[in-house]
Amino acid sequence: MTVFHRNETRDPLPGHLRGGVVAIGNFDGVHRGHQSVLNRALAEAVKRGVPALVLTFEPHPRTVFRPETPVFRLTPAPLKARILEGMGFGAVIEYPFDRSFSELSAFDFIHRILREWLHASHVVTGFDFHFGKGREGGPAFLMAAGEREGFGVTLVDAFRDENAAVISSSFIRSLLAEGDVSHAAGLLGYRYTVEAEVIGGKKLGRTLGYPTANMRLPPEAELKSGIYAVRFRRADGSLHDGVASFGRRPTVDSDGEALLETFVFDFSADLYGEICAVSFFGRLRDELKFDGLEQLMVQMRSDESEARALIAGVQPLSDIDRRLTFG
Repeated sequence: MTVFHRNETRDPLPGHLRGGVVAIGNFDGVHRGHQSVLNRALAEAVKRGVPALVLTFEPHPRTVFRPETPVFRLTPAPLKARILEGMGFGAVIEYPFDRSFSELSAFDFIHRILREWLHASHVVTGFDFHFGKGREGGPAFLMAAGEREGFGVTLVDAFRDENAAVISSSFIRSLLAEGDVSHAAGLLGYRYTVEAEVIGGKKLGRTLGYPTANMRLPPEAELKSGIYAVRFRRADGSLHDGVASFGRRPTVDSDGEALLETFVFDFSADLYGEICAVSFFGRLRDELKFDGLEQLMVQMRSDESEARALIAGVQPLSDIDRRLTFG
């Protein structure tokens, strides 16, 4: 898998990736709506016998224009690239999005990036894709450019769920803010997953017989605090079920920073410094403040039992879910 973080004015695209089918979009979350666009691009690439590439933009445009309120990313760039690799794309171009790029005209976007740099033979994107300074380029502009410049264009209609509702990243974010990871999983097509380095903590869980792998999520993450049934993936790819608490630990440390603390079932190795992933299967309850550690331990045993029961026998939602969460 090749991931490009570079600018086309300095770094030419390798010859074996030129002339491919290019799926264009931000694709934060790579949800089922995005997958309908991406799968069309993959199918077109197979038909033509050319590479399949994704052109996406980093960082998220809202983070550039409103840095005081960065967007809650469903799939930060490394996780998004890994999902796209698993789908079958030969490369991901993470084009730098900054204020200078936002001033690029729609004509220059077509001419400089799609034609001169990528040599795109076909472009696949959503029906409402806009690009260029002031969003001057739209579907009609793209179709006309394709006819003029000699590349094909496929515009994919909005994807709707079983209730005829359009799936969007913003709606999925709102579900996670409510703690509804089950509904979010149905729209994503896989379990919501986070990745972070395992850091040291106060080791209170270890003294209680419930050692935890502690992870610090980005401050803009809007996942609702609470207790969750999860699956934990180590850096070596091994999978372990667990129960995780996200929040500020009201019984022992209510003024501390929000942390994701995962008790990994049937596991005892040192995880400090590893980049690990946690996939969320269901929310068990709110964070609670207990009168003492004994009551907390009773509840933790109950949480463990409930989490084991919830995860047992669960089947993958999709090929993406199978690769991310089931190994």
